[in-house]
Amino acid sequence: MIKRRHLLDSLLNRPPPNYEGQVPLNVFERGALAAGSAVMSLLNPRRGDLIAALGETTATPYFIYRLRDAMLCNPTGRRILRDRPRITSKTMSVEKLRALPENTVGRVYVGWLDREGVSPDTRDSVKYIDNEECAYVMQRYRESHDFYHALTGLPVFVEGEVALKAFEFANTLLPMTGLSLFAVTRMKPAERSRFWHTYLPWAISNGLKSKEVINVYWEEELERDVADLRAELGLERPPDLRDTRKTLREQRKAAKEKREKMSGLMAD
Repeated sequence: MIKRRHLLDSLLNRPPPNYEGQVPLNVFERGALAAGSAVMSLLNPRRGDLIAALGETTATPYFIYRLRDAMLCNPTGRRILRDRPRITSKTMSVEKLRALPENTVGRVYVGWLDREGVSPDTRDSVKYIDNEECAYVMQRYRESHDFYHALTGLPVFVEGEVALKAFEFANTLLPMTGLSLFAVTRMKPAERSRFWHTYLPWAISNGLKSKEVINVYWEEELERDVADLRAELGLERPPDLRDTRKTLREQRKAAKEKREKMSGLMAD
């Protein structure tokens, strides 16, 4: 009877917080938040807070510990866990990054931020993961996400985000990255075709064969040639998505102008 009551209490009552900013959840609250954030983030993929909540509530009890253990098994990963660096505009000056040589990691990163209109300060703080060290691992993954974008060249619109999430799923196994693939249903037919035939095969192949990107100490790689880092990680860039879409738009425009010209000639 006492054991049953203890089990019921553990299911229904919130445990005390383990670190500043944590919001402890009981089992039912965690399940409800995971389900609700999954549905709502699919309906509105621009809601970063919902995607963050989905990532945290589905990462435990196994997946975030697996990622933490992968860092503990890697010398650089262990240093990251020890040093606890943060990636923000205060810790990483974009002005200094813009002054770096063109092909360096830092210059490519800030160039991607400028092109996509993104700031390193847009990442929510982790609050739904119970273990304090694992909470930092999730925060590090979240703040490194734009470096993954820069390294692959994938843009922030849905087609690019889903391709990167597929890569992240193969590389990190975090459930949220896999669940994000349901956003393919929001794509146009041509975009879905590109994803299935080009970007998903690229994501699976590179996510599985490359080293675990969570173990990159980005702060120490900023002045390194980006091609060298890609080679060390075993990562190949996918076809440039913005260039592909631009080329297709130009082809459609040229075809339309040709049809209109032919129609005019026939009318004459």
